[in-house]
Amino acid sequence: MKSNIYLTGFMGVGKSAVGRALARRLRRPFVDLDAAIEREMGSTVADIFARRGEKAFRTLERMALVAVSKKKSVIVALGGGTLLDVRNRKTVAETGILIRLTCTRRELIRRLRPKRAHRPLLAGGSLDERVARLIAARRGAYGKAGLTVSTTKMSNAAAAALIARRCHDR
Repeated sequence: MKSNIYLTGFMGVGKSAVGRALARRLRRPFVDLDAAIEREMGSTVADIFARRGEKAFRTLERMALVAVSKKKSVIVALGGGTLLDVRNRKTVAETGILIRLTCTRRELIRRLRPKRAHRPLLAGGSLDERVARLIAARRGAYGKAGLTVSTTKMSNAAAAALIARRCHDR
């Protein structure tokens, strides 16, 4: 199990929290792609979206993914939209294992409601409608994962343990 492990899924499914737990369990470095971009730019993702737009953010995201993909045995929490870019999907496929985290839409709404102000793609209109539209638009990008884990009723530690077992069995 020497390749990178990439966690994907919609915002709020637990990529960062499960990723940190998985990294501790496997004693590997952890990289949150959004946090890496924020450190590099000295600005939050929301500010980058507001000032430079989504297209500019996606370019920064691509560059950050290429940089992290050159490392070995890293656990990476991808941004919710990272895999919309076919080049990013190719980078992930060539350098590691893709794990898709999911949870029910009802649970996503519960998790995202308090964080909505910091999530630029959730601005305006009904939160349920925004989430439903974004999930539908991204469904194809998340579909090629080697393993899918629902975090709806699972703790971060339990999800990390399951992923560790499944990756070890490969």
